[in-house]
Formats: sequence, structure tokens, C-alpha cells
Amino acid sequence: MTTHPVSPNTVLANALHRAEDVLTPRILATPPERIVLVVGTQINGAPHIGTSLVQSLAFAMAARLRDRFSIPTEVLFSALDNAPYELATDPATGHLYQRAYAQTLGEQALIDLVDALYQPLFTALSRHLGIPHRVETYSQQQAGEHFRHTWLRLLPRLDAARWWLAPSTGTPHLRIPCPQHGCGWAEKHAERTHVHLTDRETAQVAAVCLHHGLYQATITPAGGAYLDLATLYRNLVKELALSNAHGTLHVMVKGGDWIFGSHLVDEALQAVGLTRTRLPARLFCLQVVTDTGAKLSKSLIREGHVPLPDGAADWMLDTRQWPGTISEYAEQLLAMTDTLLSDPRHFFRSYSAAEISRMITAPAPRSVPAP
Repeated sequence: MTTHPVSPNTVLANALHRAEDVLTPRILATPPERIVLVVGTQINGAPHIGTSLVQSLAFAMAARLRDRFSIPTEVLFSALDNAPYELATDPATGHLYQRAYAQTLGEQALIDLVDALYQPLFTALSRHLGIPHRVETYSQQQAGEHFRHTWLRLLPRLDAARWWLAPSTGTPHLRIPCPQHGCGWAEKHAERTHVHLTDRETAQVAAVCLHHGLYQATITPAGGAYLDLATLYRNLVKELALSNAHGTLHVMVKGGDWIFGSHLVDEALQAVGLTRTRLPARLFCLQVVTDTGAKLSKSLIREGHVPLPDGAADWMLDTRQWPGTISEYAEQLLAMTDTLLSDPRHFFRSYSAAEISRMITAPAPRSVPAP
């Protein structure tokens, strides 16, 4: 098996026998009929090792929870297609604009992108562990009646949460892409975007396009304009929408860099009236870092701001370059997750890119029973 790392003790690790014990209080407080582990990724290019690792840990944790508590589990992958595809600055005002993947590529191209970059690994992980999975793009999520209705119900209370969602400005970013055919540009920081309710089920939005000037849009539960929310704002609405899912426990699976941001989301959830017992369950996975302790960033490396860390391989920035099959890649990931989940000390910590490369490429035959 993979050589185990030498991991220091921590307060959290010392309180647990198994890594999944961190979720036990939520499961026992209100035993759910099923558990859904929700993992989201911006689909702004090929996945890197950090993305694959969090995804494989979501599947591995789902299997451990299923086996321990005898509760059906599944993984929901949220493909964030509202990531910026291109940016532009208005020369007249200096305001920054963005055009997202959803508005640039179109629905079918996005489906093809997810199928090409992510679905093969999900399928392999699902088959190895017998854990079902679903894929939902942000475009599909924001178009859903429940999500939009949740946002509309939130609007009258947003003032209580706005400084948690945007501590520097107090303006949570709401982006409504310009509806002119083929346009899709939206003011990135929403400086001139204004929204008001015309009734309980309808919101009117006024914004300014980079090319077409002032425009208006309507949002209702059943339809209307594309509802693009900045990261913390989107998580607030998503988690509010999931908070009353009767019989289902949703676990938000995130990389370790989300620990600080989730504090703001939780404070925002409570500010709008959600009690602590209804806050979402969270699982923060380990973070892959460079020699300096910074998060491994494919964009910074590709832009030449920092070098590829010593001991790391090119495939770690673009997992399509893995020297083997998808099935073999899934096997190696799951072998490593076995190691990481074997002791809370190994799970609740960060790892250098070189150490992850060493562990995932070490010989690790793994026998997995058929689902």
C-alpha cells in the first residue's frame, strides 16, 4: 500500500477516531433518509490535482458514510459554468465586465465540456465504489423554480446579510447578463445594477451593458433573466434552498481554502434567520500547497508568476496528461484516499504538491468489491 505520511496531531484529529466522525453529530441529531455530498467546481479549464482529489474524497466519504450508517448516499457535482470566460474594461467608466462560460459557449458546448473533462472520472469513481452521482450546471440550478423562489424570498432580508457577503463594499454582486442576442456581458462588480421586488414573485433588475447601455430584466420563479450571483451570494442562496430538504442531509464538500469563506456564508445564513441547527453540514478536504504554503494555483503557474513546485509533475496542473487510463487514475486516487482517511491526522491537514505526487504515483494495488 501507499507509504503513509507522518502527520502531526491537532485538536480536531485528537477528538476523532475516524475522519467521518466530524459529521456524526449532524447525522445522529436528525437521522436522514439519505445523504448527498455536494461538490462544486468552476469549469474554467482542465481540472488539476486539487480538484480531482476533492472529488475523489467526496465519493470515498460517501462510501464510508453509507457503510457505517446504512444510509443511501450519492454525490452531486455542481459544474459552475458562470465562471468568467473573458473580461473587459469599460474605457468610459473603468468598470470591469465579464462574459461567463455559460453565455459564451452555450448549453450544448457546456454539456460537452463537462462530459469531456469531468464525467469520465466521476463514472470511474462511481463504478469503483457503487456510489451514484448526478451532475448539475449552475445554469440549470439558477433556472430551477426552487432556487429562484429562494432568492426572491431572500431579497427583503438581504440587507441583514449584505456586509457578510461583501465585507468591503456591502454590495453582494448580482450579475444579469445583457439579454441582447449574442451579448451576455455583465458588470462584474454590479456597481450600477439595481434590483427591487414588484411583488412577492417578481423582481425587476436594471443594469448597464458594456455595449448596449441601460437595460432591464425580470426574474420570476418560473423564468426570466439569467441569475448570476457571485460566489458567497450564490452559496447563501444554494444552502438556503437546501436547508429545508426533508429527509435529506446535504454535506458541502469543499477544499481547505474554503474554511475562511464559509465563516462569512454561515454568518450570512444566520443573519437572514436560519438557526444554527439548520446550517449546512460541511466537510473541508485537505489543501494541496506549494513550498511556500500557498495553495497550488494552476493559473499563477501558467501565467509565470510562480514556478511549478519541485517534485510536482505537469499532469498535476492538467489531469488529462496523467500517464495512464482514467480507470487507473481513479484507482490511484482511491488508494490515496484510503490512506488519507485512515487516520484523522492524515485528513485534516495540508500536503505539498510533491508529497501528493509521491503518494499517488507509489505502487498501490487496490482490490475493490463489485457494487
